[in-house]
Amino acid sequence: MIFDTASMYFRAFYGVPSSVRAPDGSPVNAVRGLLDAMTRLVEQYRPGSLACAWDNDWRPAWRVELVPSYKTHRVAGQQEQATEAAEVVGAGALAATGGLAEESPEGLGPQVLVIREVLDALGIAVVGRDHHEADDVIGSLATQFGGESLVVTGDRDLFQLADESTRIIYIGKGVAKHDLVDPAWVEQKYGVPASSYVDFAVLRGDPSDGLPGVKGIGDKSAAQLVAKYADLEGMVQAAADPASTMSPSLRSKLAGQVDYLGRARTVVQVVRDLELPELGDGSLLLGPQRMDTDRLEALGERWGLGSSLERITAALAH
Repeated sequence: MIFDTASMYFRAFYGVPSSVRAPDGSPVNAVRGLLDAMTRLVEQYRPGSLACAWDNDWRPAWRVELVPSYKTHRVAGQQEQATEAAEVVGAGALAATGGLAEESPEGLGPQVLVIREVLDALGIAVVGRDHHEADDVIGSLATQFGGESLVVTGDRDLFQLADESTRIIYIGKGVAKHDLVDPAWVEQKYGVPASSYVDFAVLRGDPSDGLPGVKGIGDKSAAQLVAKYADLEGMVQAAADPASTMSPSLRSKLAGQVDYLGRARTVVQVVRDLELPELGDGSLLLGPQRMDTDRLEALGERWGLGSSLERITAALAH
């Protein structure tokens, strides 16, 4: 089971009341909410191994070079960058290599460091790579693992990973109401094969990531194009071919976006071949022997993690 950690702690921050605080008054709603969500899913699915994917670079420079608008609206102001993010690396905090902080709600930045400390004390592998997002780590873990994988996320872009060995636990509607996404689910929901989801996503765009898509093309027309032409190259060729059956309207929309389509596909497509030594040294294995019980006790007391920490500890011990 691979957790899209930032996706989960952002949702936890908004889903758990801000009144949930440590003894010193610091907010810990994201910390406790994340632990509770992880506990519920570990108890339900009983995975044999576990990893938390980390956003070392929430906005990699190479993706921005391809599509300059990529996540531009999420860059934090200088004052927020200095106060909230501090030296924490992760989504909602600093990028490992670019130094830019992601805009985040007040009170979340400091919790990212606490989350990292607690996961480390629990003995859960936290896997991140500089110059890459958590999505790339997830794609590489799922592809290289060699067995069945469950990916926990609220990000639809990761539907592209759904195949015979990888399913997505999609928590867009909450952990309790999550969808278990496989290729059949993607096909039924969007009318496209999971293997073509990247092209579908490129066409329709994603404002939350600063990806405009092709103007005038939404879910329905994107699905129709994918069904008819199989890939972006086929669409571009049809748009340039006067003899093709593509409508003049679609031809016009695609013709002006040829360069964008290629660049956006590289941005949307997750990297699957990152070097991940964690897969080879056994550090993804679960077990109570990996927990630092003394450190967990100290963190639980310091941050008032109470039953949230007790439950995750018990879940990982069985």
